[in-house]
Amino acid sequence: MSKRILRVNMTKLEAKFEDLPADFVALGGRALTSTIVAKEVDPLCHPLGANNKLVFAPGLVTGTKAPTSGRLSVGGKSPLTGGIKEANVGTNFAQKLGRMRIAAVVVEGMHKGDDYYLLKIKNDGTEFMKANKWSNKGLYDTYKELYKEFGNKVGICGVGIAAEISGAASGVCFNDPEGLPSRYAGRGGLGAVMASKGLKFIIVDETGAPGVEILNEEAFNMGVKKLWNALTTHDVTKPGGALNSFGTSVLVNIINEAGGLPQRNFSSGQDDRSEKVSGEVKADEIKKRGGVRPHFCSPGCVIQCSEVWTKPGGKDPMGVLEYESLWALGPNCGIYNLDDIGELNRACNDLGLDTIEAGGMMGVAMEGGLAEFGDGKKALKLIEEIKNKTPTGRILANGTAFTAQALGVTRVPVVKGQSLPAYDPRAIKGIGVTYATTPQGADHTAGYAIATEIMGVGGTADPKDPKKAELSRNLQVATAAIDATGYCLFIAFAILDIPEGLEGVVDTLNGVLGTSLTVDDVPGYGMQIINTEREFNKAAGFTDKHDRLPEFFLKEKLAPHNEVFNVTDEELDKVWGA
Repeated sequence: MSKRILRVNMTKLEAKFEDLPADFVALGGRALTSTIVAKEVDPLCHPLGANNKLVFAPGLVTGTKAPTSGRLSVGGKSPLTGGIKEANVGTNFAQKLGRMRIAAVVVEGMHKGDDYYLLKIKNDGTEFMKANKWSNKGLYDTYKELYKEFGNKVGICGVGIAAEISGAASGVCFNDPEGLPSRYAGRGGLGAVMASKGLKFIIVDETGAPGVEILNEEAFNMGVKKLWNALTTHDVTKPGGALNSFGTSVLVNIINEAGGLPQRNFSSGQDDRSEKVSGEVKADEIKKRGGVRPHFCSPGCVIQCSEVWTKPGGKDPMGVLEYESLWALGPNCGIYNLDDIGELNRACNDLGLDTIEAGGMMGVAMEGGLAEFGDGKKALKLIEEIKNKTPTGRILANGTAFTAQALGVTRVPVVKGQSLPAYDPRAIKGIGVTYATTPQGADHTAGYAIATEIMGVGGTADPKDPKKAELSRNLQVATAAIDATGYCLFIAFAILDIPEGLEGVVDTLNGVLGTSLTVDDVPGYGMQIINTEREFNKAAGFTDKHDRLPEFFLKEKLAPHNEVFNVTDEELDKVWGA
């Protein structure tokens, strides 16, 4: 069985397998989602209309034994940014698709009517069934019911109430290893795209799957060994290392100390109270409560930076409480209580909300007077407005920029309509260049300059130096390539410092594809993806003037270092040579 595409027509309620075109064979993950979107979606279409498409694509090695490789890309035209979008997630749902040799699932058309549907994908066919009984319900209870109905070995993808009301802050939700709805392709509002088509859930049953075809077993196995060695020896990624011990929230104290942890809607870069919600404190609390730490988001991960956060006494497991989520719903809202943050994160998961966008929205909502900074209980009530589909809830569900406009707030931390993540660009300039210039809207993962500027990975750079075009460009190109492979972006910490690790990545790709790629081919592959995305955005109306940060970053000095974002427009334009 060769690789195939599953084309899902929601207008006709038909799903058909077709062979993967020959010129797509070397594309996976983000490379494939962006290529299909660019070829098949009109850049000027309405993101929630019938002419947009939603594409799911596991990476090239996803579903194999390659370490830390359980990633899936979800792509489409974003209702939040108006441009092309790829949202990335780690989940065994991705690995199941890979083993079924499904290179992509393309959801197109739109169901006319009020019904929602569930699509079950099996190795030898598909089945549609109505999903109305799970509409207007929280995802925690719903996922339990889905596992009860379809068995505990399936993979689940779904959207929540936030997507049902077309919220541009809604994500696409996937199961974690415990079956909880805690793994998200969160950014860009792609959940609303899925719901707009009448598709509520996708169930994947891999029974009888042939597994990923590996054309050169020797090259593949050699690559696995090289990468495994790199991941298990680098200080950031090794067992007992920073990520394994404390999760992504290990960054709270580090970024706070650097004066770049945004507080209270980006009005300050530091607050001593942030230590109360640090990765170290959280890891200790998880141990006391009987949660899980370390933990993997998908089987085969060496790094295991995930966790299962619970209420006191080990009750009501929520899933992971990531650094970005913790910051967005915590310090960005002036909230420094782990239980308040945990309940806000749980509410977002239950409704299908991107936690970064939800935290950005809450920050401007607080600045706009809907709640006081620090009031976790009131913040939770505002999330309830979304659950109840009230007019206020519909505003909040559309994210940071929409909420700020509704409330007349002028400090609006977004680029291309998407909320900034957990690093203030005034204190850490390179990440600001990435926010401004990535085709994806403000996105830290698109070119993670924090690695070099703060963590000293892949060299060193002064975070306050405004000359960061080259650093950001190189990282964006490398990231695009990694996003195509199916490897987690966090392997970058190891492969940037250990050349053999990068060789291992390329070896595994050669093993799967039967090719003879070298490390020198990586930048060109990544640049091809970026160019595809930038051309789509250009056709959608974007210019280099959209590659800018909001005015307040250039004017308002950030405490404690009193920095502004002083990267020139000329430097920003140098990233892509505009």
